[in-house]
Amino acid sequence: MPGDGRQGGAGDGPARPRGPGGASGSGRAARRPRGPASPGAIVTVLAFAGLGASFMQTIVLPIQSQLPELIGVTRDDAAWVITATLVAGAVTTPIAGRLGDMYGKRRIAMALLMIQVVGAVVAALSDSLVPLIVGRALQGMAMGVIPLGISILRDVLPPRRLGTGIALVSATLGVGAALGLPLSAVIAENADWRAVFWVAAALALVALGLFGMIVPPSTLRVAARLDVPGIAGLAIGLLAVLIAVSRGGEWGWTDPRILIIGLGGLAVLVAWGVLELRVRDPLVDLRVSARPAVLLTNLASLAMGFALFASNVVFPQLLELPASTGIGLGQSLLTSSLALAPAGLVMMAMSPLAGRLERRSGPKPLLVAGAAVIAVSYAVALVLHHEVWQLVLVNAIIGVGIGLGYAAMPALIMQAVPPHETGAANGLNALMRSLGTSSAAAVIGAVLARSAVGEGTGPSAEGFITTLVIGLVASLACLVLAAVIPRVAAGPAGERTALPGPERGPGAGPGRGPFGGPAGTLET
Repeated sequence: MPGDGRQGGAGDGPARPRGPGGASGSGRAARRPRGPASPGAIVTVLAFAGLGASFMQTIVLPIQSQLPELIGVTRDDAAWVITATLVAGAVTTPIAGRLGDMYGKRRIAMALLMIQVVGAVVAALSDSLVPLIVGRALQGMAMGVIPLGISILRDVLPPRRLGTGIALVSATLGVGAALGLPLSAVIAENADWRAVFWVAAALALVALGLFGMIVPPSTLRVAARLDVPGIAGLAIGLLAVLIAVSRGGEWGWTDPRILIIGLGGLAVLVAWGVLELRVRDPLVDLRVSARPAVLLTNLASLAMGFALFASNVVFPQLLELPASTGIGLGQSLLTSSLALAPAGLVMMAMSPLAGRLERRSGPKPLLVAGAAVIAVSYAVALVLHHEVWQLVLVNAIIGVGIGLGYAAMPALIMQAVPPHETGAANGLNALMRSLGTSSAAAVIGAVLARSAVGEGTGPSAEGFITTLVIGLVASLACLVLAAVIPRVAAGPAGERTALPGPERGPGAGPGRGPFGGPAGTLET
């Protein structure tokens, strides 16, 4: 409406006072609009939503071995309950990021939280495989909330608070999974197996309500056409490649199904890349993604995601295998989950420190330091893996490295991309981390399976040592890639520039965000 002082859609922000001194035209005092939430409250809500989304990755691990009996399917079919979540999360994150840039990050994040609630309810009511897989896939889509949350922080936080906020929200990718495992194990051991999904639905509902009350509309939106062919091409290609990667260990890497699905997916992605270079408003701007700072950061993210998940695969098996195997420590599922939980707490505790270090030295040294810490952790694990406390210590040190590295990656990305592409760029970065974790699950799982010396004996000591070496190599690869990331001439992630040309709204200049930072023109 003319004169209302707003450019966003209805309901996007509080109306401004219409008369002198805030009085309405009738002379009555206008109701004072509610002020913006504090930066701390916004970060807390975004982190809580991220924790709930990350929790979906591990929620069924405690009951994975029981699923075939619970729903009457084969073990091979039951594995799709986990695969569906990982694949859906990986496919959704870059798409959700671009939709957030176009239609509003807050709006798309809340839509994903609604989908998470629906998925949890569907899974909780399932008594057969197909609806359970559908529900788990819907839950996995919530992973797009994390990169969207990081992008929202850039839009609404002042620069001095941005580094710490990014560090905390980014860390939820690992924190939620680490803390979710013991929580789901406790629920599974003391209640019906479907109770974990009702808990997940409750968490998502709380996050959705808090999002609506606390998180302000972000103030930057790009006017572009929706790249439907790009969405379809990326979804189909990634779906095929991730299915091949996740199932290759069980079906066999030379199985015709794996070869057809995997190579077909790669062909679709190549065709998708050619298409994206030709369209005016691509889903992913590959030219921006090919900038050395962006490309090397994404490759380092893939390597760090691999290094993180390698430990998530190896350490639980070391803890749970019977002591009679000569390598296992004979711990229960709940004890093992609790032993690995401190790593999640360490990641969260590192957020304030990581934010201060990022403001002082920049994100690149932070990523280098994180990769170096993880490499040292794997080197120590090659020697110290014979006692529970040793694995707790090593895993906690890995948490330090992940906390540093995950804080640096979004900051590096946002330094190197235009402000109106942060959603898509962060989504792509999250996708690279997901590709790293999916690859680690397949590679480490295959190495351990092949190292078994007999039926039902479990992996051998040599197999575990090999996987630790692979984790060390992945962390060293991340270290090298991080070290050669070029410096970006732009200011720190918190400094934003006005959008040029038609993406600027009417008026003399850019607006101001809720806490004084530069803002875009269209509220979302």
